[in-house]
Amino acid sequence: MNNPDPQVETVIDLNAIAHNVRILAQHAGDAAVMVVVKADGYNHGAVEVGRAAIAAGARELGVTTLDEAVALRTAGIEAPILCWLNNSDADFGRAIAADIEIAVSSVAHLESVADAARRLGQSATVSLKVDTGLNRNGISQIEYPLVLELLKRLVADGTVRFRAIFSHLANADLPQHPVNDMQRDRFLDFIATAKDHGLQPELVHLANSAATLTRPDLAFDMVRPGIAAYGLSPTPEISDFGLRPAMTFRARVALVKRVAAGEGVSYGHEWTADRDTTVALIPAGYADGVSRILGGRFSVWVGGELRPNVGRICMDQFLVNLGENESGVREGDEAILFGGEAGVTHPQEWADTLGTIHYEVVCSPRGRTVRSYVGDSNLGVNQ
Repeated sequence: MNNPDPQVETVIDLNAIAHNVRILAQHAGDAAVMVVVKADGYNHGAVEVGRAAIAAGARELGVTTLDEAVALRTAGIEAPILCWLNNSDADFGRAIAADIEIAVSSVAHLESVADAARRLGQSATVSLKVDTGLNRNGISQIEYPLVLELLKRLVADGTVRFRAIFSHLANADLPQHPVNDMQRDRFLDFIATAKDHGLQPELVHLANSAATLTRPDLAFDMVRPGIAAYGLSPTPEISDFGLRPAMTFRARVALVKRVAAGEGVSYGHEWTADRDTTVALIPAGYADGVSRILGGRFSVWVGGELRPNVGRICMDQFLVNLGENESGVREGDEAILFGGEAGVTHPQEWADTLGTIHYEVVCSPRGRTVRSYVGDSNLGVNQ
């Protein structure tokens, strides 16, 4: 007996991922493209997105942690992989053995990588993440000379291979913000200082999604887009750049019922029917990634049109008002919470309502939400 369709799921369009990567490659010009697939591919599936991105022309993949990087290798992805956020006591030997490029942000990090390389008897591939003004992860200007002196010795004795210098922008979503130019200038100074120490990086990279799409002067040797690869514009007030959202968040209607005028619905009766009406019960709630704050402030595409949520959002369900239900919505019909299709609520609309960013919106589906894939069978598989 076949299992029934999941009640709530995210559907990831791998053809949309490929489309977005090609757009980013066009904006990157001669620069290579590294697609960032951290946090399980922004909740889209790191392995499947990674395969689709590489097939569409991306040259490399980027993640935060060692575990994320090793998982991609274990899945059979052979493209270069960079990880850039680990404690100095991480098991760097696993990364070295899997041919993972390791970014270091301090002397302590570099020493730990070198110790792991010596124990393994294998050279480690290392990049320097430098802090040009975000003041988050990255080598400070004060510690940089110490890192370079150590790196020079390690390169000389074959303990490490020096691959790249990179940094991250603080205000790229405001293309003309002066901090972008300040960070570019500091980045160039970091590169020049490394060369003064006899260290020539194989490549340098700085641009995130926003800079890739709006600041071609910051492309350098490679761009490092994240959110744009998933079809969401990093600067929606400027343009959508032709990107296609890859995630559709949907559920199957669990119940359709009449509600009499004067009756309240859901906890607290925050909404009362002003006339006889019909409601549809959607089996997704805040445990599945539908924020309780959205209550009464969003609509769902069902029966060929947008229908407003009414009443309080619960842990596993909420209601939408169908009115006279002229579309004939029935139990089991598809209800799209957000997605990239015409007429459907866009993730940016949820972000605006919640006072957050669309990154958080697409990272929200969880719990009982099942992920599946559509698109070219060569770019990914269902799970």
